[in-house]
Amino acid sequence: MRDFDRFIKFRSGIIARRNEHAAIRSYISNDVIVHAGDASMKNTRQVASTLKTLMLEPNDWMPNNPRLPVIIYLSAMSITRDDPAALFEKTFSAHGWPPQWLDGVYDYNHYHTEGHEVLGVVSGQARLMLGGPGGQVVEVNKGDVLLLPAGTGHCNLRSSADLLVVGAYPPGQHADIRREALARRSLRTSLPWRFLHMTQP
Repeated sequence: MRDFDRFIKFRSGIIARRNEHAAIRSYISNDVIVHAGDASMKNTRQVASTLKTLMLEPNDWMPNNPRLPVIIYLSAMSITRDDPAALFEKTFSAHGWPPQWLDGVYDYNHYHTEGHEVLGVVSGQARLMLGGPGGQVVEVNKGDVLLLPAGTGHCNLRSSADLLVVGAYPPGQHADIRREALARRSLRTSLPWRFLHMTQP
């Protein structure tokens, strides 16, 4: 338990690139979601108990990410304030993930090659498919946070009318919209560094 607690509490710093999986878990669990002194956020033990990860292999035309997992935190944020969207935006911005949009999730399968994406569910609920056609189906609700590594397919299968999501990306990255397969050469030149590296602030 001591080792696990040390891992959860580990603050972002100089993290070896060969350990990117651990870097993402540490970065999101500690820096993006959990912040001591903010009563709106869950403590590390609560967050760890609701953490889910998915490793998604290439699926038909969807590349997904062979090195980094999708990470899902259920009820990571307590929605108690008058402006929950601002809470997500402030939290993500404070830890190096500038918010870029406030909207829903597209109802068609797509993926991004230009950046990792973190989604904060401000309100409502949705049934999302991850990994492309026939992929993993997950239910998300207000307060949930999802990290989608570059290449991960995602699609909104069904959602409530009040669904609202904050989308954010690491510095210098953004959400290009890809709805078809990339040529093998394009995959090699566009995706490797994003598959392998998650920069720290």
